[in-house]
Amino acid sequence: MNVSASSTGINQIELRHLRYFVAVAEELHFGRAADKLHLAQPPLSQQIRKLEEIVGYALFARTSRAVNLTSAGEVFLERARRTLRHVQEDLEEARSVGRGEVGFLKVGFIGSSMLTQLPATLGKYRRQFPKVNLQLKEFHTSGVIQGILDNTLDVGFVRDSGPSEGLEVEPLFSEPFIAVLPGRHSLSTRKSLSGAELRNEPFVLFTPLASQRAWDKTVSICEAHGYRPNVVQEAPQWLTIMRLVGAGLGVSIAPACVERIATPDVACRKLTAKPGKRLPVSDIELAYRSGDGRAIVTSFCELAHASLGIKNLRVES
Repeated sequence: MNVSASSTGINQIELRHLRYFVAVAEELHFGRAADKLHLAQPPLSQQIRKLEEIVGYALFARTSRAVNLTSAGEVFLERARRTLRHVQEDLEEARSVGRGEVGFLKVGFIGSSMLTQLPATLGKYRRQFPKVNLQLKEFHTSGVIQGILDNTLDVGFVRDSGPSEGLEVEPLFSEPFIAVLPGRHSLSTRKSLSGAELRNEPFVLFTPLASQRAWDKTVSICEAHGYRPNVVQEAPQWLTIMRLVGAGLGVSIAPACVERIATPDVACRKLTAKPGKRLPVSDIELAYRSGDGRAIVTSFCELAHASLGIKNLRVES
């Protein structure tokens, strides 16, 4: 059977033509194929003939007793199955992207957040979204904020960043500040102490460029007692600060999580507030661009809130 090729060709082929063709090819019977497709037989036969017109050659050899694939039909069956399979895969991929289950996600974080519940949350996200290429980068809070603003990061975990134009910053949990002393310091025998007792001590602290608001919160503990800390040494990381304190270079005030990396030559002690006053707390926050409604960002933020937002380490003093 020769069928003249359609002048419009591929533009007329629809996915239903391929589904109908595959059903008939697998059943080699128009009646059974129609039942399988929940379609009446005449419309099915009509659509198969339409497909043959588009292809330009017969796909089936029909007799009163049997229906068989032609040579062109055998080749087209393989291609039709492949096309339908690829379309289904593409649909699933698009749906996965729409659900935030695949893609690239660049997450910035501060070093001290690794001493909190955050690593477990990141592990949970990777297990729940294994097809997402999760890229983690460590910065100070100011670096995380800048990375999100200039689109080199999608989302980030920061400490005491405060509001920033163009960003949504959501608190996740809070933790108290502690005093960090050399292990042999005279105050290390105390279970708790006031910021006033650190008045004459040299301090080892992070630079305010890392996070001005975090610096201000830390310094405010001293200012509440009428002095500003005498910072004799700045260091970029809490591990470095703790080692320098242990070596006797000074004391420090740190978020409570830092106690996890304290060595035997360092003493961490609870800080108490003035009567009737409360000490500030250090806030771990989640930051992302305002208006960023991508599913991959939304799903990450939802998981972070579910894992971290229910935690609250506030200590009343």
